[in-house]
Amino acid sequence: MRLNRTVTQSLVFGLILLSLSAASFAQVFVSVRIGPPPLPIYAQPICPGPGYYWTPGYWAWNDEGGYYWVPGTWVVAPVGLLWTPGYWGWGGGFYAWHVGYWGPHIGFYGGINYGFGYTGVGFVGGEWRGGAFYYNRAVTNVSVTNVTNVYNKTVVVNNTTVNNVSYNGGTGGVTARPTPAEEAAVHEQHMSPVAAQTQHETLAAQNRQNFASENHGRPAVAATAKAGDFGSHSVVAARAAGGEYHAPAMSPKEARVSSPAPAGNKAANPTAGKSNEGFRPFTPPAKSENAAKSSNSNEPSRSTQSHTESTPRSTPTTRNESRPTPHAESTPHATPHPSSPPPAHKSSPAPHQSAPKEPHHGKGR
Repeated sequence: MRLNRTVTQSLVFGLILLSLSAASFAQVFVSVRIGPPPLPIYAQPICPGPGYYWTPGYWAWNDEGGYYWVPGTWVVAPVGLLWTPGYWGWGGGFYAWHVGYWGPHIGFYGGINYGFGYTGVGFVGGEWRGGAFYYNRAVTNVSVTNVTNVYNKTVVVNNTTVNNVSYNGGTGGVTARPTPAEEAAVHEQHMSPVAAQTQHETLAAQNRQNFASENHGRPAVAATAKAGDFGSHSVVAARAAGGEYHAPAMSPKEARVSSPAPAGNKAANPTAGKSNEGFRPFTPPAKSENAAKSSNSNEPSRSTQSHTESTPRSTPTTRNESRPTPHAESTPHATPHPSSPPPAHKSSPAPHQSAPKEPHHGKGR
């Protein structure tokens, strides 16, 4: 009787886990036949105050209008957690979007250099010490008048070429592969984007000027001081496009892939075929000294005063600016953009079409 009960309970528990996994993997997953434009070059708005965390801008997809820019912004972070940005990755003949998430460590985000502490590997813009977040003023725009938990740590990038490429794999894409630490982070407990982030993306889709077909890779609103705040006093325009813009050769509906997410190149895209890999409900750590160890940084100091450190590597990054070197978009020339504003909500996917052959991989630029 006890054995049967134990077996039954194990089966039920296993089914619950499977249902949770299926639910997490069923979250919004987008795959398209054309790659996103290069990342625009823009300055970071000043941090609004303590507890705010920088989330970099990215190109999202709309089935009516194609790629549109979701401005980088500051959001109130879940205590003790770090943001792993989403990224586009080539695999199985398509560009697939891998959703970002909150977790105790930074996971793989395609090796994309989003700037402002996101150099392509990890995050060096700040760290948790107990229940407070400390900002690295060397790479983030923080005023000591509003925020006192700061430090200065020189940050350099190992990349020999810093560029604006916005996707991993494929022709011209970033060639980065996940590190052992990033692979381990995938299997940790994660938390999905907070409500402010979701609303921010929804509002961005309602402004036609955010679409690449309109701004040609140089959005008028590249970043905002707070999520969802698109007022003139809060926004920062892009200084330049990250590369030459090429209009896609097909309409957004033709580019959209309606088939199940491809398995893809697991080495390049560890979450290929899934969205928010490893997502599970997460309980933030207690506000204690031990919480500092969950940060992805090795900064030992607990002082609230600003101090200077150095980390020897190679080529230094530029403070408060994203990627200085232009990069051309990988999509072919074609038809003009849609003439009418796209709706805020995404339409039903287009009928399934056969996947094109994966292009010859070139070196990342």
